[in-house]
Amino acid sequence: MNTNEIKKRRQLRRKLSVRRQISGTAQKPRLTVSRSLKHIYAQIIDDETGRTLASASTLNEDVAGKVTPKTKKIEKSKLVGTAIAKSAIEKNIKKVAFDRNGYLYHGRIKALADSAREAGLEF
Repeated sequence: MNTNEIKKRRQLRRKLSVRRQISGTAQKPRLTVSRSLKHIYAQIIDDETGRTLASASTLNEDVAGKVTPKTKKIEKSKLVGTAIAKSAIEKNIKKVAFDRNGYLYHGRIKALADSAREAGLEF
């Protein structure tokens, strides 16, 4: 088996392990995080209705306006965390369940979570 396939299977196993325990409701939706090499994305999802309630990423206009070519990835993650918290609070969402999507709670994921907490989200 190819090493890339092994990595993908391990990541999928971790992701499904987390998703078995976490589900978003109308009272406490799920904050899920996804990342790529250049960008980071966050969504607040109500799993009962299957709707995305709020989203933010480094591609959004409000975050992309603050990003310069020399901005570090962790700083971008902090900006996305504050943006998702701000849009959630505008929609009267205070409490969320954090879904790290199989990623380790370290680096960019931790920076996004900490900045979302500082901006007012509870999880």
